[in-house]
Amino acid sequence: MPTIAIVGAGPGLGLSIAKVFGDHGFDVALISRTKDKLNALVAQLAKAGITAEAFPADAGDSAQLTDALGAAIARFGRIDVLEFSPHAGLSMTAPKEVTIDTLRPQIDSLLYGAVTAVQAVLPGMLAVGSGTLLFTTGGGAISPYPMLADANIAQAGQRNWAINLHNTLADEGIYAANVAINLMIGTEAPEGVPYRSPDEIALDYWALHTSRDQAEHFIGV
Repeated sequence: MPTIAIVGAGPGLGLSIAKVFGDHGFDVALISRTKDKLNALVAQLAKAGITAEAFPADAGDSAQLTDALGAAIARFGRIDVLEFSPHAGLSMTAPKEVTIDTLRPQIDSLLYGAVTAVQAVLPGMLAVGSGTLLFTTGGGAISPYPMLADANIAQAGQRNWAINLHNTLADEGIYAANVAINLMIGTEAPEGVPYRSPDEIALDYWALHTSRDQAEHFIGV
């Protein structure tokens, strides 16, 4: 069985991605901070006939994340698809108010976490000449939102690196892409706020994995 590792797995988009890939024969490694919440997701996937396992770790802690992905590789053999979308919180910080202290949590989780995750799974992908790396950012990674300056900086760095990976790994059988989501994820939203359901968005991730041709996919209006 191929395996997808979802870093930042939660009951919204993460669960939907797990279901889509699971329905296509993937085992699922779920990684986020809280074991109880992960176990609830594992139980939901089991009811759908999908094999999943929880590997608790904070994406902002390189040692924890490395250990969790190592345990997932030991359990499933290797990681064929990495989907990286941890939530580092949304501190309301204007560009002129950014400091090292306000920026560090975003950089640790979104940028350093992405590098850590790829370091853990890429050697196995290169060894077999295939693999998929999918990174998720907000629309502010492309066109910054002034009130989310910290997240914008970290996500822009992650996006830049994802596209660099796309441009340099294709010849080695590895597909990398950034997914920029510039709307609310949910089945409803306040009037005038654009949104898409997580189940719909998850289908885009499967399409990217199978088509393997875009460096970036923008989800917005």
